[in-house]
Amino acid sequence: MDYAENILGTIGNTPMVKMNTLTKELPCLVLAKYETFNPGNSVKDRMALQMIEDAEADGRLQPGGTIIEGTSGNTGMGLALAAIIKGYKMVCVISDKQSKEKMDILRAVGSEVVVCPTNVEPDDPRSYYSTSKRLATETPNSWYVNQYDNPSNAKAHYQSTGPEIWEQTEGKVTHFVVGVGTGGTISGVGKYLKEQNPDVKVWGVDTYGSVFKKYHETGIFDENEIYPYITEGIGEDILPENVNFDVIDGFTKVTDKDAAIYTRRLAKEEGMFLGNSAGSAIKGLLQLKEHFKPEDVVVVLFHDHGSRYVGKMFNDDWMRERGFLEEEITIAEDLIKSHIDKPLVVIKTEELVSHAIERMRDFKISQIPVEDTTGFVGSVDEADLFRAYLEDKDIAETPIKDVMGAPYPIVSRKASIAEVSKLITKENNAVLVDLGDGKHHIITKHDIISAI
Repeated sequence: MDYAENILGTIGNTPMVKMNTLTKELPCLVLAKYETFNPGNSVKDRMALQMIEDAEADGRLQPGGTIIEGTSGNTGMGLALAAIIKGYKMVCVISDKQSKEKMDILRAVGSEVVVCPTNVEPDDPRSYYSTSKRLATETPNSWYVNQYDNPSNAKAHYQSTGPEIWEQTEGKVTHFVVGVGTGGTISGVGKYLKEQNPDVKVWGVDTYGSVFKKYHETGIFDENEIYPYITEGIGEDILPENVNFDVIDGFTKVTDKDAAIYTRRLAKEEGMFLGNSAGSAIKGLLQLKEHFKPEDVVVVLFHDHGSRYVGKMFNDDWMRERGFLEEEITIAEDLIKSHIDKPLVVIKTEELVSHAIERMRDFKISQIPVEDTTGFVGSVDEADLFRAYLEDKDIAETPIKDVMGAPYPIVSRKASIAEVSKLITKENNAVLVDLGDGKHHIITKHDIISAI
């Protein structure tokens, strides 16, 4: 009978799949190393098991111990599966930008999940790097994995992923393209492939807000390059020891928007339901088109599964809120699709300024139409209220009619974007849309900017 002794025996030997639709403009054969076939649905299963086995071998991980790791979710999943089989406790420290699905999945396999803020410096005590290290010092019989600097990370891919790619392409692979995070995959695979054929080109896919590309090209660690980004699983604001820049021939950067759009396109056009970094990888590969010739065999590695992103890249509302959804926006009605179901917040002429301020705070809005029994007769804006408050601290008890500005212009739901845009000026911050049946909605500068 043919069976694995436990779930860990199913790690590796993932299939290679030909890309057909998204790569049809490229002159070469493009093959996807499809890592979601690992039991934890990601490439990280490989290095998670390797890191644990090496730590067991040299005594860093003792029986009944606690494994502690900072993770974007996938490494945590791989470690958690191994921890279950081997009898360890698992604590995953994760940043708050990661998808809810990732956090729920980690809890589902028995991990304790500690959530840390994303937008802090790596050495900030609140960061998931610092929190992981602190928990490891505070927890008896624990082991801090540190996938970023742990050599077993790259070792796993040197010993398994690289050889698989070489064998599956019969040694014909000419280019390897992959998103770079901890650096283990690109470094381990790249080292192995270049040992077999020094002419193989290894390309890393980076994201805006990450330091890899500029550092590789200039040797400068530019902190000005570091800022928050949405793309998960790739890019860093540190230089992990696992990133072997010597085996990387170059980097290309992909925007958050393109990563999200191409993640969805992979599902709809290739039938590949994959994670966010796969969108970055395939878009990055397309950006490298000029480097490929007809006889080339290009391998792109896809890290993880789309089920971890159903509340994000595969959610229309999430995409629309960030301006990522490719929708044709031509009329006023298109501008308010994301909030047309919400009631229009208004204030009456006889209500007080304090009521307007409270409403702006509660609904997180900056302007409110003013109405009386005849209809819309004015408007209030947070900037105007702020100026008025500086002039008179007692203005909170003043009726709105005494401080309101001119009413917002009203356009039909079919008004063109150009018509609406002309009405938004320094003096006028919003436009009302007549939806019919006495209903109105509001278009603000934010709606116009989001549509650009």
